[in-house]
Amino acid sequence: MKIQKKKIHPYVRAAIQLICFLFFSSAFTAAFGGIKYIASQLGAGEKIQWTAFVAALAGLCAFTIIFGRFFCGFACAFGSLGDAVHWLYLWICKKIKKKPIRLRADLCEKFSAVKYLILLLIVVLSFFGVYTKLRGASPWDVFSMLHTGNFQVIEYIPGLLLLLSIIGGMCVQERFFCRFLCPLGAVFSMLPVLPLFTLRRNREDCIKGCAGCTRKCPSDIGLPEDGSWETAGDCFQCQKCIRTCPKENIRCGWKVLRGDEIIFTLVRIGLLIGLCLWMGL
Repeated sequence: MKIQKKKIHPYVRAAIQLICFLFFSSAFTAAFGGIKYIASQLGAGEKIQWTAFVAALAGLCAFTIIFGRFFCGFACAFGSLGDAVHWLYLWICKKIKKKPIRLRADLCEKFSAVKYLILLLIVVLSFFGVYTKLRGASPWDVFSMLHTGNFQVIEYIPGLLLLLSIIGGMCVQERFFCRFLCPLGAVFSMLPVLPLFTLRRNREDCIKGCAGCTRKCPSDIGLPEDGSWETAGDCFQCQKCIRTCPKENIRCGWKVLRGDEIIFTLVRIGLLIGLCLWMGL
């Protein structure tokens, strides 16, 4: 029965990702727009008003503080695209019997800081009013256009090339965009996340030399110890580590939950979708 449940979880997550990708892809771009709007208003010396962009950013930040980066793991359009592209790449490699190309672990560790530099660059450019003048250079704009069926991207060639480069990175590294490039992910990783629903590992009962949860993790992180108030900012709440652990040592900070219960997952995505609908996304 446990083996069957482990097989069900990936399909539930994939179905949720598909639904959110099709109907709530604007959540990422709206929250990202909130970052640009706040920086540009501060730069212009103007009052920050409660716009839809600010509401989206504030709403997703509040949700992340409570539940961790569940949005990133289940509802973000870019994250879902990355999972699909990476899965397809591995599937093709398996079919043609070719070893998949992967980024080295040491490079991944170094590149993880790039997203903070990108966030800083976007904030600075928005603050000085330069970002809006860089027409055609944003891969996020191109993604939004293509998602809505607008293929008139001739004026967005730089952004299109950047998007294609990102998709190439998604092939060779799981969660490439989320780990290395996402400015919104940089914001989420700096938030003071409550320890109630973030994952913990009871190391005392671990098999010596196992580290299966870290190897399965898209971010290669080591989970905080059971009872610790520490949170892993780069945890996408994908739940893969929970299903990987042979000793079932991984649980939520609130110990009555493992963290990957289907009902609990559906409750969280229901709350998130309700939040998106309330924000008009």
